[in-house]
Amino acid sequence: MTDLERWRLILGEPASRCTGGLQGDAARRDTALEWLYGRDPELAERGVRKGGSEDSVLQTVDWLDEVHTLFPRETIERLERDAVERYEITDIVTDPEVLQRIEPNPALLRAVLRTKHLMNPAVLAMARKIVEAVVKQLMEKLKTEVRTAFSGTRSRRPSIHKNSRNFDFRSTIRANLQRYQPEERKLAIEHPKFVSRTKRHLEQWQVILLVDQSGSMTSSVIHSAVTAACLWGLPGLRTHLIAFDTNVVDLTSDVTDPVELLMKVQLGGGTDIAKAVAYGADLVDSPRRSIVAIISDFYEGGNAEHLVRTVKGLCEQGTHVLCLAALDEEANPDYDQALGQRLANVGAHVGAMTPGQLAEFVAEKLR
Repeated sequence: MTDLERWRLILGEPASRCTGGLQGDAARRDTALEWLYGRDPELAERGVRKGGSEDSVLQTVDWLDEVHTLFPRETIERLERDAVERYEITDIVTDPEVLQRIEPNPALLRAVLRTKHLMNPAVLAMARKIVEAVVKQLMEKLKTEVRTAFSGTRSRRPSIHKNSRNFDFRSTIRANLQRYQPEERKLAIEHPKFVSRTKRHLEQWQVILLVDQSGSMTSSVIHSAVTAACLWGLPGLRTHLIAFDTNVVDLTSDVTDPVELLMKVQLGGGTDIAKAVAYGADLVDSPRRSIVAIISDFYEGGNAEHLVRTVKGLCEQGTHVLCLAALDEEANPDYDQALGQRLANVGAHVGAMTPGQLAEFVAEKLR
C-alpha cells in the first residue's frame, strides 16, 4: 500500500481529489471502514460527503469477514469494539452467523450482557459460550493475583514436608558442598533441605460487594462477579455479592458460577444506592471484621441523605466502607465527586481499585 493510499483511508473519501482513487484491497478496506464509520452523525453535521459508491451494501456478517481478511489483529479488535459499543450494531451479538465468526473479547462480552434480552434461546446459547470464554480469561488472570495476596509466607524454619514448592536451594547447596565432584562439575545431593510455610491466623471476615448494575456500569459488574468468584471459599472469608439498580438482588448463591451470575444480571434502569447499602448493612454480623464495598458511579437516584447516614453508621460501628468509583475505558475514575466527598467526610474510603487491588486490601485486613 502506498503512502497516498494510507492517507486516503485515514482522511476518507473527500481526500480523493488530492490522493487519487483506491483500487483492489485498498478499496475494499475503504468500503469496510465506510460501512462502520460512515454512520457517524458528526459527519453530516460537518458537511462531510460520504463515500459508499460500491455496488452492493455489506451485511454485518460480510463486513466481519472483510475486516478479518483485510486488517491486522489489533485493528480488527478496535473495529469490533467500535461496532458494538460506539455504534450499537446489535446484530453482531444477535446474528448466529456473526457469533460463529467473531472472537470472544471483553467488548463483545459487554455487548452480550446489554443485548441478551433481545436473543432467542438458540442465539443465547451461542452467546453464553462467549461469556464463558471471556470469564475464563479474566478468572485465570485475577485468580493468580488473589492467591498471591492470600498465600502463606515462607519462613526459614526447616520442614519435614518435602515438596518442590518448599525446596530451599541455598541451604541444600551449603549442606552438600563437601560432596562436590570437581572433575564432573556436579554436586551430589544427599540431604535436600526444605522450609516450612507459616499460616496466618485468620479470623472470620465478611466482604459484602454492592455492585451498581445500571447501564453505564457493565465493566464493573463483570469484574465484580469474577472477583467474588475468586474470593469465594478462601479461608477466613465470607463473600456476598449484591447487584442493584432501583431494586436489590442478592446473587451470593450464584457466586461460584460467574457465567450463570452474569447471565442473570439485568443491566439498565435507575440507581438507588441508599437501598442497596441499607440491605448490605443488615448483612453485617461482626462490624469490626466486615468490609462493605460499594461499586458505583455514585450518581444517586434515591435518597442521598439516607445513603450518607447509613454509611456514617457503618463507619462508626467499625465497618470498613469502600466507595469504589466506576472506571472508564482508560481506567480513569468516573463518579459524582460531590457525593463521594460527602461519603469520605463520614469515614468511607473513596477512590478506585482494580479487582486485584481490592483483593490485596481484603488480604491486608485479614492479616
